[in-house]
Amino acid sequence: MRSRNFHLDDLVPVTIMGDAAILQFAPFSSAVDAGFWHKFTQLKLDVIHLSKDPIPVTGNYVNSDAAGLPSRLSVEYDALESNQPVPHLSFRAVGTLINTNTVEEFRSYDKVELLKSAGASLWEALTSELALENPSLLSSFLMFTFADLKKYHYYYWFAFPAFTLPKTVPLVQQPQPIVSQMTENEIASLLAAFSARETDKNSGFFTIRKKNNDWSIHPLKKYPDLRTAASTDAEVFLGFCDPCTLPQNPGWPLRNLLTLVLLKWSKQWPIHKILCLRIRTRSGVQDASHSIYVEVDLGGILDQDNQPVMPTCLGWEKNERGKMGPRMVNLSSTMDPTRLAESAVDLNLKLMRWRVAPQLDLPVIQDTRCLLLGAGTLGCGVARCLLGWGIRNITFVDSGKVSFSNPVRQSLFVFDSCLNGGENKATAAAKALKDIFPRVNSNGVVLSIPMPGHTVSDSLIEQVRKDVEKLEQLIEDHDAIFLLMDSRESRWLPSMLGSAKNKLVFTAALGFDSYLVMRHGFRQRADGADTASSSTSDQQGAMASAVHGAPIPGNLLGCYFCNDVVAPGDSTRDRTLDQQCTVTRPGVSYLAAAHVTELMVSILQHPDRGLAEAGISSQQDVKEGVLGPVPHSLRGFLGRHQQLTPATAAFKQCPACSDKVVSAYREEGFEFLLKVFNTPSYLEDITGLSALQQCTDDSQVMTPWPEADAWVL
Repeated sequence: MRSRNFHLDDLVPVTIMGDAAILQFAPFSSAVDAGFWHKFTQLKLDVIHLSKDPIPVTGNYVNSDAAGLPSRLSVEYDALESNQPVPHLSFRAVGTLINTNTVEEFRSYDKVELLKSAGASLWEALTSELALENPSLLSSFLMFTFADLKKYHYYYWFAFPAFTLPKTVPLVQQPQPIVSQMTENEIASLLAAFSARETDKNSGFFTIRKKNNDWSIHPLKKYPDLRTAASTDAEVFLGFCDPCTLPQNPGWPLRNLLTLVLLKWSKQWPIHKILCLRIRTRSGVQDASHSIYVEVDLGGILDQDNQPVMPTCLGWEKNERGKMGPRMVNLSSTMDPTRLAESAVDLNLKLMRWRVAPQLDLPVIQDTRCLLLGAGTLGCGVARCLLGWGIRNITFVDSGKVSFSNPVRQSLFVFDSCLNGGENKATAAAKALKDIFPRVNSNGVVLSIPMPGHTVSDSLIEQVRKDVEKLEQLIEDHDAIFLLMDSRESRWLPSMLGSAKNKLVFTAALGFDSYLVMRHGFRQRADGADTASSSTSDQQGAMASAVHGAPIPGNLLGCYFCNDVVAPGDSTRDRTLDQQCTVTRPGVSYLAAAHVTELMVSILQHPDRGLAEAGISSQQDVKEGVLGPVPHSLRGFLGRHQQLTPATAAFKQCPACSDKVVSAYREEGFEFLLKVFNTPSYLEDITGLSALQQCTDDSQVMTPWPEADAWVL
C-alpha cells in the first residue's frame, strides 16, 4: 500500500534562534508493499503464534523522487528476512515490529510508553558508538500492528522516533540550494565521488571531504578525524541522503543527525556544514542541483559538564485523514494465495514492458481463448508455454487415455495418471493445469474427431453428428485453434472449420528429428469480408507475388493441406507400431511447442493480427509487430540444428481451405462431411484434384521422341 500525497501541514517545525523563520522538517510517510502482509501472515501462523517479542524489520528510502512526492519510507515484501539487502540506490532504515494479538489490545496499548521505549533504544545508540558504527539507526522506525487473519484486515501505525534536541536550531543562514554554494563542476565531482564510494553504500549518512575540487566520501564515524586534519584549503561536510523533495525543507533523517552532532561534536566544533543530497536521473545523467545546503551553529546549547538526559521523543505518523491514528488495509481480495499466485505469474510479463517491449499488450494475450486439439506431447508442451504467457482460458480435446509411456514425455501427466486403465488425457491435462496455477480456466473434452477415409457406419452416424456439432461449437467459442494431433487426416476437419469460421489456426507436427510449425491463412480480408468469395483471383495474385519474392498477405497464406495434391485418408491402416506412433527425438516436441506458442503471441501483438504478411524467407523485409516479423511456417531440423521459414500461398484446389470445400460445407453441412468421411476421393473430385492427377498421369504416358525412334518416359 502506498502513502497519500504530501501536504504542507505535515511539516514538523523546530524553531530557530531569534526572529528568524521556523525550520521545518518533512516527516516520513509509510509505504507498505502488499506482499509484506502475506509474508507477515506466514510468519504469524508458523513462527510468532502468540508471542509479543519485538521483530526486526528492514525499511528503505530513496533520495531520487520527483518533486511533489512525500518522503516515503518503504517496507518491501521481504522486509522480515534477516540481513536482507535493500534495493539498489536505496538506503537502509532499521525498524522494529510490535504485534498485538487482539484488536482491543491494539487500541488500548499505551502509545506514549511504546514510543518512549523505541526512543530509549535510539537514545542509547546516539550516546554510545552504535549510531556511528551503524548510521542506519538514525532512520529508525517502529511498526505497531494487529492482523485480523480471518478477514485479512491489517491495522498498523508507524512511528519515526526523533528527539526535540535541540529545541531550537541556530542556523548560520537559511537552507540554500546547493547551486548557490557550488559550481556545476563541483556538483559533478561530488556526484562522481558519491557513486564511486566503496563502503556504506546502503547507509544514508556519511562524511564529505573537499580539497581543491577533489571530493571524497567517508563513513560518518570519520567526521572528527577529518575535521581535525582539515587544513585551510580543505572543507569537511556532514552529508545525508535526503528523501524530501521540497525546495527549502530537509527530510526527517536530519533531526536525529543534528542530535548526534550536538551530543558528539558541538563542544569541539560549534559550526557544521551539512549537505542534504538529492539525486535524480534525467536522460541517463545524474542531477543533484535540487539538493540543499544547511549550516548550523550548535555551540553553547549543551551544558559543558553534564551529559543530557533523554529529551522528549516524537514521531507518530498521521493517518490518511491527517489525524493522529492508525491505518487499516483490507487485503481480503488479494491475500488469497491463488490471487497472489496470479500476480506473481504476471510479474515477468509486466517487467517486459518496462524496457524490452513497452508496447506489449498483455490483456489481449490473457483474454485469448485457446483450443488445443490433442493433449499428448505437443498439447502438454503448448499448454505450459501458454501459461507462461498469461493465457487464462485453455481447453483440451482428446479421446485417448494416459498410458505408462506418456508421463516421461508429456509434462502434465504423472505415474498415477496411468493407473486403472489410465485417465482421459483431456481431463487429466486440464486438472494438471489447475494444480499448477489455480486461476487458469482449463477444461478437458473427451471427443473423437471424425476423419476423411474413416468410414462412418449407419449405427455411428448420430454419434459422429454429435461429435461434429461439439467440435463446431468448440471452435466457435475459441479464438486460437492449435492442431496438435498425430495423424494427417485428423487435422482436416478442424482446418476446414477454422477456415470457414475465420479463426486463427496453428499446426505443429513432428518427425523423427524435424518439426513443422505454421499458421494457417486467416480467411478474412482487411475490410472484414470473407476471402472465400473472391479467393481465386486473390490466390493467383498471391502466387504471382510469391514467385517474384514479394511478401504474402496473411489472408492469402496456405494451410496445412495447401501443399498437397491428394486428399487426406486413413494413414494408420496396415501400419506397424513404429509407423502408428510418433517416433521422435524427445527435444523436438519442446521446440515445436515453444515455436507454435510464440507464433500465436507474435500474431496477437502484430498490428494486422491474422492478416500479418509473411516473407518467403527470413531475410526478407516485412512489416513487423511488437515482437518482430511473423513467419508463415518454421521447419526445423534438429539433426542439422537448422531452421527455415518458408511461406507459401493458398492453393485454390486445397482439400481443406479452398472456396469449393468451404462453400460445400456451408451449403450442405453434415451431409457434406459424411460424404468426405465415407468416400476418400470425394474431396479430390470437388476440388479438381482428381482432374489434376489425371492430367499428370496423361503427361507421363510414353510418347515418341521427335528426332528419334527411342521411347522415353
